[in-house]
Amino acid sequence: MQVSEFPILEFDPDPKGKIEPSRLVQGLKPAPARCVLTFYQAVLKRLRETGVLREICVLRGDTGDHPVEVLDFQGVEIGVANPGLGAPSAGAILELLIAMGARKVVACGHGGVLRADLARGSVVIPRSAIRQEGLSYQYLPPSREVDVDDRVVKTLQQVLEQHHVPHEIGKTWTTDALFRETAPVIELRKREGAVVVEMEAAALMAVAKFRGITFGQYIGAGDDVSGDNWDPRYCPERASHKEKLFWLAVEACSKL
Repeated sequence: MQVSEFPILEFDPDPKGKIEPSRLVQGLKPAPARCVLTFYQAVLKRLRETGVLREICVLRGDTGDHPVEVLDFQGVEIGVANPGLGAPSAGAILELLIAMGARKVVACGHGGVLRADLARGSVVIPRSAIRQEGLSYQYLPPSREVDVDDRVVKTLQQVLEQHHVPHEIGKTWTTDALFRETAPVIELRKREGAVVVEMEAAALMAVAKFRGITFGQYIGAGDDVSGDNWDPRYCPERASHKEKLFWLAVEACSKL
């Protein structure tokens, strides 16, 4: 491992860590090969209340529990979990799901838009992510971006087209610092081609590449950080938008 001036750039390709995910999931039921990661806790709550989800285990931690649940979609068993906020939590939950047997994963959540013309309710399929978080640098050598397999992007796009959902394929910007999305950095990211900003995509892509699994993501257009002032773009129907996007992710995952 080469020592760098900046510790975050000291990538170690050794595939084995002191704490292996497989050790932490011993004794748990296997996860389905196909899994959806969603940040929509309210959607999961409604699905539990209606009996759609069946719990298979709980991944426990000091900051809270992460149930791993299963639903049946057109005869295909799909695992479901909330990975938590931010790259470290999302990356860790994905690692544990992979150790439990997940091999094809689709994530869905909302992000801030860097272009005001991306209407709330539209969807971005990230083809790549700008890596301004920290976790991805522990899984892949330093680079400006990490990408998604074109075949996965195409499958996710076909599902949206079949349901006539407004969407585009683009670049996302992943950052750890919610409150440091400053105007100069936003302008730089826009010039690089990013259309949305969020906190997990680059990390999830990196973990998936490192572990050799299939991964894709839907990012719903949420608040707007493209203008002079932040616009939360609150919409009374946003809960239904989230549930719709969740089911689109489930369908896309079933087709991978």
